[in-house]
Amino acid sequence: MPATHEVTNQVPPLAGHDVADDPALLAGLERAGAGWAAGELHELGRLAGTEEVQEWGRLVNENEPVLRTHDRYGHRIDEVEFHPHWHDLMKVATAQGLHGTPWQDPREGVHAARAAKFYVWGQVEAGHSCPISMTYAAIPALRATPELAARYEPLLAATEYDFGLREPGTKRGLLAGMSMTEKQGGSDVRANTTTATPVADGSYTLVGHKWFTSAPMCDMFLTLAQAPGGLSCFLLPRVLPDGSRNPIRLQRLKDKLGNRSNASSEIEYDNAVGWLVGEEGRGVRTIIEMVNNTRLDCTLGSASGMRLGAVRAVHHATHRHAFGKALVDQPLMANVLADLVIESEAATTVAMRLAAAGDRRDDAQEQAFRRLGLAVSKYWVCKRAPAHAAEALECFGGNGYVEESGMPRLYREAPLSSIWEGSGNVAALDALRAMGKQPESVAAFFAEVERAAGGDARLDDAVDRVRKELTDLEGIEYRARRLVEAMALVLQGSLLVRHGHPAVADAFCASRFGGDWGIAFGTLPAGVDTGAIIERAAIG
Repeated sequence: MPATHEVTNQVPPLAGHDVADDPALLAGLERAGAGWAAGELHELGRLAGTEEVQEWGRLVNENEPVLRTHDRYGHRIDEVEFHPHWHDLMKVATAQGLHGTPWQDPREGVHAARAAKFYVWGQVEAGHSCPISMTYAAIPALRATPELAARYEPLLAATEYDFGLREPGTKRGLLAGMSMTEKQGGSDVRANTTTATPVADGSYTLVGHKWFTSAPMCDMFLTLAQAPGGLSCFLLPRVLPDGSRNPIRLQRLKDKLGNRSNASSEIEYDNAVGWLVGEEGRGVRTIIEMVNNTRLDCTLGSASGMRLGAVRAVHHATHRHAFGKALVDQPLMANVLADLVIESEAATTVAMRLAAAGDRRDDAQEQAFRRLGLAVSKYWVCKRAPAHAAEALECFGGNGYVEESGMPRLYREAPLSSIWEGSGNVAALDALRAMGKQPESVAAFFAEVERAAGGDARLDDAVDRVRKELTDLEGIEYRARRLVEAMALVLQGSLLVRHGHPAVADAFCASRFGGDWGIAFGTLPAGVDTGAIIERAAIG
């Protein structure tokens, strides 16, 4: 019988490498004053690159969380069961301080260091990043009520993962979630109908239904409800101080496109008990600090996914042969791969720049830049992720369409960050809002961009075009996406011209500003040093 199953021309597994071996990431870490964290980052990167840990990611997505509303005796329990490796992923994330730890760490660049670790560890499995991100983002919002922050912040920053519903003060570490949107309003949170009634002891009772709550097994949640003084922010623990369950009823888990490992739920507040965070009637202002920090993580998460896609595509093309030579040596494939790496490095560079601004909270100029820079980058970087994932998958051919390759999971995950914390239109309009309400953010944005002035004529021309666009206010809301896209590109371009690899910066400016680019990836102009660019995503 002839041998028909001899295996040849197959790509070896991408494992046993350092995920943190990422030149754009490491350079951004140094610029942020967080070079001291490089050793820790590489240690985490080597763990993330192991075959064992990559298997954790696969298993938690193939064995999704299960909702248990009642126990065997009919008692309401509202618990979610996870695969054991979900807890392993969470243990590493909390031990590494990817959640609330930076808020209590005085070292320079600590938020940038945390961002770099979040980016690296997210390449193992993106779903568990959700409760980690929300816990990180909850602390600055909680500080609007100092007594609540004093009670819970040390536990939200603790580097121990203590799963299970118990009274928060008895646990070694806490996680926080967020519950804002309702089925009748979505992003229009001012249309919320959940009510909050004050009680004599200073607490409130909440009644209503929330359409999206992630992740329901967190210890506490920030939520919005209509109080007598208007829409307000509240903190609701899952377990009350007396040890009883707060009546937060889990109705169902969402059946999502991706992010399958993470539980997202609909919940009902059945006279649930909460405490006011900030002032009545100022709920959106109170919670916006949490939203802005999770928007940073959306940008980081998209950049992380792009890096993973680019590295996988380059690895596949390096080891796969067709038509007499390796795919990576085929000119058209080299064009595609280089374009993917350029997009990835632009995303990583801007994400790390914004993370660095988070460490400079006493610098008014930095915070003004961060306000607008984050809005435009959240829109653009997250918007690019699905197209990037699709092109990276296509580099594998039919093999990329098969679950075993891991690319379908990356593809399904890619749209999430563009939707979470405001879909494309919301993000674009938020950029307009920032410019209107905080005009100093416009000056700070251009001050940042103009640090690259004279470095590339194509970038300079693009900056001039953006300035001109901003002088025309007629129909600006209709034009918001085009304007915000242009602002995001000049910000990325300016950072690459100043700090990026010369081949990457030149190709970015030639394609994104010089007009010598098509619509799909892989349409870079002639003369691009594709080899030098691709090498930046090569492993080993």
